[in-house]
Amino acid sequence: MSEQAAAQIEVLVGGQEQLHQLLSDAEAALLPAASIERSAGILVTRHSPGRYTVALSDEVPFGETREHAPS
Repeated sequence: MSEQAAAQIEVLVGGQEQLHQLLSDAEAALLPAASIERSAGILVTRHSPGRYTVALSDEVPFGETREHAPS
């Protein structure tokens, strides 16, 4: 994995009404790095209610965003 593909943003959400906007903002912040690399997509991982990470991932095709919720 390249240095750019390791880019990650942690999102802490206080309420459901903030969720979509904060995740969208994090995704938008990572898009420039994804566009430069053109080999990583964006992976949104839910760690617990109110805690997410949004990261570039070589496991997601460029141009796609996928969600993951570990069990």
